[in-house]
Amino acid sequence: MTGARTPVIEEHLFADDGIVPNNPRLPLVVYRGVLDTGPDAAGACETLFAGNGWSGGWRGGVYPYHHYHSTAHEALGIVAGSAQVRLGGEGGAIVELRAGDVVVIPAGVAHKGEATSPDLLIVGAYPGGRGPDMRVPGKGDRERALANIEAVPRPATDPVGGAGGPLLERWGADARH
Repeated sequence: MTGARTPVIEEHLFADDGIVPNNPRLPLVVYRGVLDTGPDAAGACETLFAGNGWSGGWRGGVYPYHHYHSTAHEALGIVAGSAQVRLGGEGGAIVELRAGDVVVIPAGVAHKGEATSPDLLIVGAYPGGRGPDMRVPGKGDRERALANIEAVPRPATDPVGGAGGPLLERWGADARH
């Protein structure tokens, strides 16, 4: 995390729209400008996430179609470039994410890249060693996805702030939904 300043945080809560389960209990959280954006921004982000118990990291972009994960929450660190991402399904919100931002997406919340800069690079990770599944809204067993989402535990740590990070306050102290 850059410096010792308090991060600017946005929250977005998305209800089940009948197609995308979303997560009506846990808000999606955007941290603005919390990552270093220097030459090894990706490595620094991976180290930050892993040090805070978020693993299974990958580097890449954001898929250009709605998808969600029913078995894990996901942290995305924007380490280069920018993206307009539609969150919450077709009726959701478009959020501009820029280098230095982190977004924590609760299990069940759909996300889709609407537009990206050519230099976009994202580092992704998941809490507590959990791995994600890949679900496309309207395809597959919705009841199973809803049961999976309900069973995903809240993370023990914040991917940016660790044990004392703001995600834990926003998502509550109990271990389950």
